[in-house]
Amino acid sequence: MTFHLTPEEWEAVRLTLAVAARAVGVGLPLAIVVAWILARMQFPGKAALNALVHLPLVLPPVVTGWLLLVLFGVRGPLGSILYEWFGIRLVFTTAGAALACAVMTFPIMIRSIRLSLEAVDPKLEHAARTLGAGRWDRMINVTLPLASPGILVGGIVAYATCLGEFGAVITFAANIPGQTQTLPLAIYSALQVPGGEQKAAQLSIVSLMLALAGLLLSEWFNKRLNRWIGR
Repeated sequence: MTFHLTPEEWEAVRLTLAVAARAVGVGLPLAIVVAWILARMQFPGKAALNALVHLPLVLPPVVTGWLLLVLFGVRGPLGSILYEWFGIRLVFTTAGAALACAVMTFPIMIRSIRLSLEAVDPKLEHAARTLGAGRWDRMINVTLPLASPGILVGGIVAYATCLGEFGAVITFAANIPGQTQTLPLAIYSALQVPGGEQKAAQLSIVSLMLALAGLLLSEWFNKRLNRWIGR
């Protein structure tokens, strides 16, 4: 099998990497905040919040994409405000594809970061408090550095997961070449064409290599950071 991708297919690869980067870039800071709330705070409705942020893990991706379409479509409650007030349209756009990936990978980041936060020795935070460090100082200078392996690994695994997201993206952002056609969608399109199995196989190999690289990178960073903080 001769391995050759057309410029349009390389564009799908580039778009996949860009969409995944935008999804993690937007989702990771919010995931840190929500994971902190779930790990360190007690309040009424905590169980409901925990269930809500993990909902994309158990819902079919197509259902998640449909819910995004209902909420962020140009006639949806949130989408209409964004479109009419700010001229922002998410549905059927690259930004919409990034949003769909961010929503689908948000629980992955939450779980990794929350577990890492809960593993931080509270005695270290207490020692910093006795030395006069406030809540924000303790969080920025003690807790987050100690939880950095979980934060970084959560981001990398979420990025690798974004590379394979299909259902939510095609439902909310459609399959538009050069705009929303990511690598999984390009594979799907190749399989719809008679004789496209070879092209789909080539794209699948690229997808496999990218996913494997992401997982190996997360493992490497996890070991390096754990060694750096002395675990």
